[in-house]
Amino acid sequence: MKKITQVCTLLFLFIGITMIAQDLEYVKAHYDKKEVMIEMRDGIKLHTTIYSPKDKSKKYPMLMMRTPYSCKPYGENAFKNRIGPNEFLVKEGNIFVHQDVRGRWNSEGVYDNMRPYIPNKKGKQIDEASDTYDTIEWLVNNVENTNENVGIWGISYPGFYATYSLLSEHPALKAVSPQACISDFFFDDFHHNGAYLLSYWRATAVFGYMKDEPTKEAWYKFPELGTEDQYQFFLEHEPLTSLDSFYKEDNVFWQQLKDHSSYDEFWQKRNILPHLKDIKPAVMIVGGLFDAEDLYGPFQTYKQIEKTSNNYNTIVYGPWSHGDWARSDVRQAIGNVYFGDNLSRDYQQNVETKFFNHFLKEDGKGELDLPEAQMYDTGSNTWDSFTEWPAKAATQKTMYLGADQILSENAAGDFENTFTSDPKKPVPYSEDIKMVFTPRKYMTDDQRFAARRPDVLVFETEVLEEDMTLSGPIKAKLQVATTGTDADWIVKVIDVFPADAEDFEETQEYLKMGNYFMMVRSEVMRGRFRNDFSKPEPFKPNTKTPVNFELQAVNHTFKKGHKLQIQVQSTWFPLLDLNPQTFVPNIYKAKAEDFKKHEHTIYGDSAIEFSVIE
Repeated sequence: MKKITQVCTLLFLFIGITMIAQDLEYVKAHYDKKEVMIEMRDGIKLHTTIYSPKDKSKKYPMLMMRTPYSCKPYGENAFKNRIGPNEFLVKEGNIFVHQDVRGRWNSEGVYDNMRPYIPNKKGKQIDEASDTYDTIEWLVNNVENTNENVGIWGISYPGFYATYSLLSEHPALKAVSPQACISDFFFDDFHHNGAYLLSYWRATAVFGYMKDEPTKEAWYKFPELGTEDQYQFFLEHEPLTSLDSFYKEDNVFWQQLKDHSSYDEFWQKRNILPHLKDIKPAVMIVGGLFDAEDLYGPFQTYKQIEKTSNNYNTIVYGPWSHGDWARSDVRQAIGNVYFGDNLSRDYQQNVETKFFNHFLKEDGKGELDLPEAQMYDTGSNTWDSFTEWPAKAATQKTMYLGADQILSENAAGDFENTFTSDPKKPVPYSEDIKMVFTPRKYMTDDQRFAARRPDVLVFETEVLEEDMTLSGPIKAKLQVATTGTDADWIVKVIDVFPADAEDFEETQEYLKMGNYFMMVRSEVMRGRFRNDFSKPEPFKPNTKTPVNFELQAVNHTFKKGHKLQIQVQSTWFPLLDLNPQTFVPNIYKAKAEDFKKHEHTIYGDSAIEFSVIE
């Protein structure tokens, strides 16, 4: 029983299901449940659960979530306590629809991870857009007491299916909210700029094992690792070929990861962003500024729709981890850092509910008093509203990684900051590493431990004499060299608190917020992809080389009395797999002898570009 409970807990942590606790007794008292198998155009049937209000005196819109994570509990007498995006929409009355996507759980068919979109389908060709269309068509023709307006929401992987629904082009689909939505697995979740997120390796069990027929029980299992020490486990299982003993050839996704180490056609076809054109339904993108799993997807999805469509398109980012906006915690904190009270409740009541009601119950008539972009300032702990995102008022500020650990406005191109990177002693991503399914709190973790390592370079400003607000994307424009032929380049943006900063309730006992190094944003660039993600190339040893990449956007005020700090390193373990620092065609197939210690150099004309609001 303990093992089963642990597995369930791991899965829930990964997909963001441990959210606001809706009242099970309320749902049972006010909703009827029905389970149906809806036939798709190719004859495959998908398990669909429908929760309808018992009050049949009026018509309701339908709110649907399509998921690879199960519509449990199964059985028309077994209710789940969370049937909608939030408790307000549940208590107001809506028809809620949950569906197991093709090839998952109690649905028929073959699963395809991030199934590619087919633009011009013919005959019985299918994708997730056609499955969405066929489902909506059945619902509007078969569900009673509906006003025939449909909305779709989803968080994490269900967020991807929410985005995908925009391509269905069904006229009844009026409003969609992709939340923490995956857009491209080469930049979301399993990779960041081509670097493999080793910390997600255990999730390969969820996505990699196929099933032959509908099932109400899990058909996959997680590997037994024999330790709670994540750092040591993965250090002992390098190179990545050592992990083949846990996932055999029957784990399809593990084989796909290993066989497609570059941004080849396999990954390109699974990128949904290029297909988001001329979108008609209203869209509200939601994300967390400290989402360790899907930070890239929501920003890029909003950006793409904004560029190519003329629909209602808005974006909300709060001081949330993965899925926090759907939870019920009064105090919003990430790790040691507290941001405010009732932020999720207020979003659910005053933003999410308003959005769906306006387009599904009010048919989009009148004005919807929501801003184009709502961004939480994670330094001043206030909400900001913008008429466009990134903010038009922001100006570019360039700072250079100079001598004597100084973050300067003046370049020093002839200065060299050198450090040695040893794959046998990689820099941890946190002081507090446990065997977790996917790490989260590290996104605001104290970085003092890293700053004290010789293989981490530190650059910082003087104590700020006035507030400085960074709002928008951050770009790293590094000038580097290495004695090897490959390397990862990791940049962290850090808010250094003053010595007299007060502790929060959430601050761990062994820490103090005085002089706390709060990570605000971080990102990696796998150096082999510096010019083209599809065509990896080695570095020429001891040769100055540009490496440019974007860190995802922030909205953060560095307060007067704080300092802005940049850290640069080449390992981040075991968040990321280890780069052997010797160029090999495919790192998943690197040999132990390929992993070498090398010197890396950051030149003084390396720049970090910020978007600053004065």
